[in-house]
Amino acid sequence: MYKNDTIAAIATGMGKSAIGMIRVSGPEAIAICDTIFTGKKRIKDMDTFTAAFGRIMCEEEILDEAVVLVMKGPHTFTTEDTVEIDLHGGPFVMKRVLELLISKGIRVAEPGEFTKRAFLGGRIDMSEAEAVMDVISAESDMALRTSVNQLTGRLKQEIVLLREKILYNTAYIESALDDPENYSLDGFSQKLEGEVKELNHKIDGLLVTTDEGRIIREGIRTAIIGRPNAGKSSILNMLLGENRAIVTDTPGTTRDTLEEFISLDGIVLKLIDTAGIRDTADVIERMGVERARECVRDADLLLVVIDGSDEITEDDREILRLSMNRKSIILINKNDKDQIISEDDLMRIIEANRESIVEALDSSDELPVDSQRIISISAKSGDGLELLKEQIREIFFKGEVDYNNQLCITNARHKQALINARESLNRVLESIDNAMGEDFLTIDLMAAYEFLGQIIGETLEDDLADKIFSEFCMGK
Repeated sequence: MYKNDTIAAIATGMGKSAIGMIRVSGPEAIAICDTIFTGKKRIKDMDTFTAAFGRIMCEEEILDEAVVLVMKGPHTFTTEDTVEIDLHGGPFVMKRVLELLISKGIRVAEPGEFTKRAFLGGRIDMSEAEAVMDVISAESDMALRTSVNQLTGRLKQEIVLLREKILYNTAYIESALDDPENYSLDGFSQKLEGEVKELNHKIDGLLVTTDEGRIIREGIRTAIIGRPNAGKSSILNMLLGENRAIVTDTPGTTRDTLEEFISLDGIVLKLIDTAGIRDTADVIERMGVERARECVRDADLLLVVIDGSDEITEDDREILRLSMNRKSIILINKNDKDQIISEDDLMRIIEANRESIVEALDSSDELPVDSQRIISISAKSGDGLELLKEQIREIFFKGEVDYNNQLCITNARHKQALINARESLNRVLESIDNAMGEDFLTIDLMAAYEFLGQIIGETLEDDLADKIFSEFCMGK
């Protein structure tokens, strides 16, 4: 997987900007950059972590003025000699300088190759490498804090401790089997059982954060549902702060789903405006209604819009039934008009259906929505918006939105590796219950060790590592 040549890439965006940077890394980085740079200092004579001002030359032609930064390995991001060339940020001049470097024998870096070299050089582990891309992709304060938390090695520390305990117990069993005179296995299974349960407890503690972690990383999938003309598109526009969706008095205006991302005080919502849910003979509108029902099934949160200035309809009742066993907030919209529907009216409808719904729920399902999740709101004036934000925090983050110190699992690959490790440890417990020999225990112990190693890249196959880095942006 490792390529020992010199690479370069434009590390800043290709639009017009004040500054553009080309990053060069590898054994020939300093020597080759020295041949194209003219300044008071030669690059080859510069000390590490120093900068110099000069010109980039193509034979006798001046391509641009530049500041070069020289960083000598192994104390660099890639652990290799690295030169960063800061130019004026015009796409054409950046392209010319990169072409000049290529003509000198440097190769254009693959996506994520600088970070891959940092991983292969031992500077970062795989979880930290993936956190680099999460930092770049972060769209909220919480996502950024969580990514930085992982970038500093918090997850690696936890995984290393888990693997050390597994390895110690495996090594002890192997030693006792090889040298029974000096190492005794009497009572060891009982001791191991307690330690495996403790390991599983810690893994469960990491896994319980995965839902919140996904929400922090991807946003809360929020479907806005209701019957036609209840004000769903107006609610979307209110949350966005702009007229993104078409709003008319004609029922059925929204025929398809409309998706937008917003950040509410650091909480990212993926808003999905849906077609009004009702029985209709219109073929196109019926397709929109079916898509709306699909959104209901896939959403993390439902914003159920009820027109408070109109009578409750059978469509409203059906929509309330759809939302009762889901994370939902009922919005009684149009409180700027005379209200016909009250919170008490909705509670009576909910209570009438609650008993039958509770009986149908599995123990793992969410309980029906309660009175704290009904909000009077006006999409026209914005009244009720702050209370809506508070309710979203309460539902998803237990009222606390602070991830400065909390370790959160945001990566689906990490989640699956943790699940696999827990299953292997559970098999160890089953073997202990069945009084299996200690040599059988080591098989599943080492399987758990391997699965945890996948998170930090200790036991990662080359093709998977290549796939992970290929998803990075160019120049990183």
